[in-house]
Amino acid sequence: MSEFFQYVINGLSQGGTYALVALGYTMVFGILQLINFAHGEVYMLGAFTGLYTLRFFGARIVEFYNLALSVGADQASTTVAILTAITVIVISMITCATVGYFVERLAYRPLRNSPRINLLITAVGVSLFFQYSGQLIFGSSPQPYPDLFENLESWTFGSDENLLVINPLQVFVFVTAITLMLILRHVIFNTRLGRAMRAVSFSHELSSLMGIPTNRIITATFMIGSSLAGAAGVMVGMTYPKVEPLMGSLPGLKAFCAAVLGGIGNVTGAVLGSFILGLAEAFLSGYGAPTYKDALAFTILILILLVKPSGLLGVHRTEKV
Repeated sequence: MSEFFQYVINGLSQGGTYALVALGYTMVFGILQLINFAHGEVYMLGAFTGLYTLRFFGARIVEFYNLALSVGADQASTTVAILTAITVIVISMITCATVGYFVERLAYRPLRNSPRINLLITAVGVSLFFQYSGQLIFGSSPQPYPDLFENLESWTFGSDENLLVINPLQVFVFVTAITLMLILRHVIFNTRLGRAMRAVSFSHELSSLMGIPTNRIITATFMIGSSLAGAAGVMVGMTYPKVEPLMGSLPGLKAFCAAVLGGIGNVTGAVLGSFILGLAEAFLSGYGAPTYKDALAFTILILILLVKPSGLLGVHRTEKV
């Protein structure tokens, strides 16, 4: 029984990172009807931003929090690790939001009135540009990621035969992912920006007639989605302590599959599909077929397109041509 709960914990942690990336796909598609295939590379840039932030400024950040906190050594160790990780995630989110701004402004906006195939080809081109630029700048070899949680002991429950191990990093990743999702939900449903985003997703023309700055809203959507991908990149780098310039390709495609599973364009559906995919991969790996884990997402994608193309929570829309 402990194995089952262990796989649930692993799946929820993995699903949380998928969800942060999938939200970027689904938000951009909901507003522009565009699959931003460069989104996985923004996730990669987020991971490298976190890596170099920790490498060059990590000791200063830790020292700052050590001086700022006047608590016991054990508690300080945990608190400082969490605060340092949050600081690095915020820096990565800001960097990736800036990248998202320039990608939308320079690559996609000039082609917004062009046929969709032009935008799709551009998205693939931007993805390749980031991949090979990353190899040129960062090198092609995997680089180790600093482990902020290495001094923290895992929580264990049960006996030797039914031992459940919970890693503090897994808890941090899951809680952080859920927190960011709740913040995004608040922004979408309870702020003027969110109402404008929903209006633009319904109709660009009507939104413009109502005085909504459509271009700014689309740019803000790219920036928000990119910032979430940057946060996911840092958390994945901490969980699997190595990063390399091509690391965004497969997770990006898996997150896209999760978004389609939940219903592309539906924020709640993207989160649901991501957690389903994360749990399915964890159980598949744990119960004897780890070599097929990477193929699972695409198998699910094919099945959902055959059975329910709109996804679990998606709504079928009739499009006039």
